[in-house]
Amino acid sequence: MSGILQGRVAIITGAGGGLGAAHARVFAAEGCAVVVNDINTEAAQAVVNEITAAGGKAVVNSSDITHYDDSLNAIKQAIDSYGDLHIVLNNAGVNRDRMFASMTEQEWDTIMAVHLKGHFCISSHAVHYWRGRSKEGQPVDARIINTTSGAGLQGSIGQSNYAAAKAGIAALTLNQAAELGRYNITANAVAPSARTGMTSAVPEMAERMAKPEDGSFDHFAPENVSNLLAWLGSAEAAAVTGRVFESEGGRICICDGWRTTAGVDRGAAWAPAEMGVAMKKLLAEEVPAQKVWGT
Repeated sequence: MSGILQGRVAIITGAGGGLGAAHARVFAAEGCAVVVNDINTEAAQAVVNEITAAGGKAVVNSSDITHYDDSLNAIKQAIDSYGDLHIVLNNAGVNRDRMFASMTEQEWDTIMAVHLKGHFCISSHAVHYWRGRSKEGQPVDARIINTTSGAGLQGSIGQSNYAAAKAGIAALTLNQAAELGRYNITANAVAPSARTGMTSAVPEMAERMAKPEDGSFDHFAPENVSNLLAWLGSAEAAAVTGRVFESEGGRICICDGWRTTAGVDRGAAWAPAEMGVAMKKLLAEEVPAQKVWGT
């Protein structure tokens, strides 16, 4: 198969269904050899069967992305199966929605493990591999592609755990880009809006994101997001790093992050009782942030 990912090898986590499965199919259609990672091996095998039946290359990997040592096996399998690794696409995720006042420690820890730690583990091992090749004088043209969310960029009512993890992923992406460019590794993140198993479980979202029956443009098809990620994984994207994108339908945006305002500076300490004066000026001159989802 030919395409913009011809000859490249990717690990895609959580690729047994939803967005991850769409990513795997699109990457394979563009010529990429795909390691389909999912703890649900039956679902992952179904995706692999679909890809290979269409003439693509794919294998199942069941490494636990929350377990540092086990996640190394995904890297080893990519190299053993296809001789190299070029792309890590961190997609796997779960939800444990709850209002903050009612959230349990387990609900918090589960989200942090799957989303935030999960983005660290496989990427860490991949970076060790790429850094080693770079130090040996071998060519490296590598990609880390992370999955954040509008919840992490603006906040989301009832999802403080998920929002915090996704905000952490956005910040992690900026750091990775700044630190890893010397090894020819790029890092970008995407906040997708698409039809998935998670969205289909919420009746109002399932109705809003349903596939149109008249054959018109499927605005919420997950493949719309996958197409952007495939390009980010390609050789053409070598100069694009440290960006957080939003992708929905045919619309692609760059998310503009936290920025420091001009502020107020009196050149001396503010007494506690005087802070109200400074705050009044700060708030009057600020550009309001986007509203928290659900407010």
